[in-house]
Amino acid sequence: MIGFETVGNATLICYDRTPVLVTDPWISGRAYFGSWGLTHEIPIPQLDSILNAEYLWFSHGHPDHLDADSLDRFQNKKILLPNHVGARIYHDLASRGYNVSILPDREWVELSHHIRVLCISDYYQDSLLLLDINGRLVVNLNDATDRGWGRFVRKIIKNYDVTFLLKLISYGDPDMNNFFSETGERIPVLQRFSLGQRLQFWAELYGVRYVVPFSSFHRYQRADSIWANDYVATFEDYKDGLTSNRFELLPPFISYDCVCDTLSELRPAKTAVVVHQPDTFGDTWSDQLQCTDVTILEDYFRSIESLSDHLDYVRLRVGKRDMTISVSSRNFKRGITFEVPRSSLMTAVRYEIFDDLLIGNFMKTTVHHLAPRDFNRYFTAPAAKFADNGRAKSKNELKAYLQAYRRRAYLDFIVHSFERESERRFRSFVHRDSAVFEWAKRGYRLLKA
Repeated sequence: MIGFETVGNATLICYDRTPVLVTDPWISGRAYFGSWGLTHEIPIPQLDSILNAEYLWFSHGHPDHLDADSLDRFQNKKILLPNHVGARIYHDLASRGYNVSILPDREWVELSHHIRVLCISDYYQDSLLLLDINGRLVVNLNDATDRGWGRFVRKIIKNYDVTFLLKLISYGDPDMNNFFSETGERIPVLQRFSLGQRLQFWAELYGVRYVVPFSSFHRYQRADSIWANDYVATFEDYKDGLTSNRFELLPPFISYDCVCDTLSELRPAKTAVVVHQPDTFGDTWSDQLQCTDVTILEDYFRSIESLSDHLDYVRLRVGKRDMTISVSSRNFKRGITFEVPRSSLMTAVRYEIFDDLLIGNFMKTTVHHLAPRDFNRYFTAPAAKFADNGRAKSKNELKAYLQAYRRRAYLDFIVHSFERESERRFRSFVHRDSAVFEWAKRGYRLLKA
């Protein structure tokens, strides 16, 4: 076959008679300290194709995309990576003896006679992959959101008649959402809305012919994170609110022949619903910090200099005892409390993968004199994205980091920065449930499309 298949969570298998390329093969069924499991099994034929493919491409380092438990099975593969500033994944894998190459940004690279790829990375440590398979275009956005590359991608899409969009579209659960008030009640930040309308916006914005739900097929399986399963999308949810006939919604697991333009649906079995206790994954909520932990934690948070721009302190509540780390010289007022088991906390800090704690949604987070909507901007971006993954901890390093991405596509970066700041300011003045907000959102979508 010359074509592709979609399986698992965000796995795309590309064939040029034999398996050539596989993207983001998460096959073990456990991620984010055991919090996530796959909703569907990977059928044996597709699993064999994953293991026999010549190339692997990893979009970013999250464990539902780069599965550390499976890496030993890929020792002899040619691994392709986005050109992320900091090159953390490249250095980590190369030091372990893997055959790793970095794809040039925004350039086509031929992998076989009928398959070529174009990769784009962005400053949020996400990336996307465009795949030309025998003249059909697959746009694999996985988790990425337009951060200055959208206009470039839309121009490429216009050159193809048969186009597929593969993208995470969700209620928002794959972010930190386990927020609590200072009195201990959960703050309901997640909402169920019309996923079909959201999907329709992205499909019409990019002008694609087909949409395949992607990077969305996980289930929470820890007893302390299963609350979030109420906000995990199903395939039926993607149909809710669809009104356009300008594109076609396809099933999530398919096999597509790029010679005959025929599609067959893969029907993988659903995985068993099993709820695991935290100690299955080494987490005991009553465990307390050890003396040597304190210095490690202080060094970690204080090394991220840009936290001090908006935060005064980070408080860690471990085993019902608090440890407060000042990150600025201001009076203690604006801060964040993380209530978290010791084992996963220390693992996240030692390996600098704090995003795994956030996305796991079992850690309880309380913001003080902050709104939950500001959390990503004030903590996730500087700590998890720029410092951990981008290796930009000091303010000078962060400045150089952002400049490196700006130089790659200067105009796109400037336009994106203007749009992002305009949207942020608008949201700060207009309530999202108001008629004005809805009118502005529709106008923005029309303008972008």
